[in-house]
Amino acid sequence: MIHTINHGPIRELRLNRPPVNALTGDLIVALRQAAESAPKDGVRALVLSGTPGRFCAGLDVPLLMGLDRKAITTLWRELYALMKVLACSPIPIVAAIIGHAPAGGTVLPLFCDWRIMADGEFKIGLSEVQVGIPLPAVILAALRRQVGPRQAERLSTAGLLMSPAQALEIGLVDELVPTEHVVERSIEWCKTLLALPAEAMTATRHEARADLIAIFRRDLDGELKKVAASWWHPETQATLRAVVERLKKR
Repeated sequence: MIHTINHGPIRELRLNRPPVNALTGDLIVALRQAAESAPKDGVRALVLSGTPGRFCAGLDVPLLMGLDRKAITTLWRELYALMKVLACSPIPIVAAIIGHAPAGGTVLPLFCDWRIMADGEFKIGLSEVQVGIPLPAVILAALRRQVGPRQAERLSTAGLLMSPAQALEIGLVDELVPTEHVVERSIEWCKTLLALPAEAMTATRHEARADLIAIFRRDLDGELKKVAASWWHPETQATLRAVVERLKKR
């Protein structure tokens, strides 16, 4: 589900779960483990990519609808653990957003250092509300950090999806390049950072990301229970079932 490609001291973790790189419990765990192990392997920076046209479609709703309460709770705990690993990574991480990135496809880049997106007919945004899922507080906090309070309220409450150009304008992504150059440009960005004096860069990066790291230093158990419970709300379940039915007709 993840292709590992080394570019010298930079490691690319390429999501590879056709057709749309939708997130399952197994993929979430695999990605967390890969991100955790990279610094121990001597890797100095990470690039998180996907397949051309499809970075990540978010949670695999049709598959998850067949899980019981215990499994859904475990899934959310693993997702929170993945977000924490990305936020607290001792090495820089670039999200190479190589195509569509709705919902969870936007969540992952929020906890990276830099976001480079393909310029094209793609959509990005935290669309959870549109499918009946309340946006978890930790994700809203990361969104607020990225785009500011007013834009975060607008985007999250309506579950807006937007074009790459719109995402760049409000700061949801940091750069736009042609699809075929997204990974290349991501590697270049890493190389530029790694060319700096290592101790100074690392210490400053840690301080600059202290507010993001602090999100995970508080007790999140109550929030996790609330998020998992919201999955089973009748309105959420009805909306998710409708989404599954629409997907079957495609």
